Amino acid sequence: MTDAIYRTPQAEAQVRTAYRALLDAWPVAHEELRIPTRAGETFVIASGRKDAPPLVAFHGAQGNSSAWMFDSLAWAQDFRVYLVDVPGDAGFSAPVRPPLGTDAYVLWLDELFAALGVERPVVVGVSLGGWLALDYATRRPERVRGLALLCPAGVGAQKNLLLKAAPLLLLGPYGRRKLGELVYGPMRGEVPAVARPLVDFIRLISTSTRPRPIRIPIFPDEALARLTVPLLAVVGGRDVLIDSDGTRRRLAANCPLARIDYVADGYHVLPGQGGVIHAFLRAIP
Repeated sequence: MTDAIYRTPQAEAQVRTAYRALLDAWPVAHEELRIPTRAGETFVIASGRKDAPPLVAFHGAQGNSSAWMFDSLAWAQDFRVYLVDVPGDAGFSAPVRPPLGTDAYVLWLDELFAALGVERPVVVGVSLGGWLALDYATRRPERVRGLALLCPAGVGAQKNLLLKAAPLLLLGPYGRRKLGELVYGPMRGEVPAVARPLVDFIRLISTSTRPRPIRIPIFPDEALARLTVPLLAVVGGRDVLIDSDGTRRRLAANCPLARIDYVADGYHVLPGQGGVIHAFLRAIP
């Protein structure tokens, strides 16, 4: 299914140009792969030794693999890292959005992993990317070695941000900034110069793309019970998109190897977790 991802053709051109600039300044040596799949061409950024254990990472909705730009610098020391641009978002993969809750994404990943030569990776995902990681791991539990998830969708209930967003969107730039603070948290201090291009790019994406108009399917208990690999979930107590209390309660009840880190003052976006994820994944046998 093809959707209008960008608000205008000009917005698409701006995002693609800015993404290209970020890739040209990527902080670790990498390859850019374009893999043909049933969901169209899939763009992957690969780094690290080719003989290292595989790590696959999925970004959240209205994003791309730049979300892992600085985390991949450390991860690539111990893993062969594959950052996947999810189709239908603001990356270089095909502009298609297959329906969630079907086998479309697991079959896409079967093809992608086969083309990459990936077997039993550790999988990282944030938000909708966390849903993709869980969807694959619950349907193919024998093909995943471990999971690290940031504010994953599909476990706790999805909240209705629209009630808060609608009046703010009537207030122009000020309202959009306040809406961003609900999701990202308030800006604290000056953005470091090295991170400024990435922060500016994230803001560009937020104003240039259309969100996916969907309710994300919730995994039933019996699906979560199939997750018998080490699992880290980091969730924020102030998340306005997902019920974090529900996420930690259901994972604790159904996943025997789950470790849940609850960041009481954390929002839906939880910066600075790359080191926590790295240490957890390195400890998986």
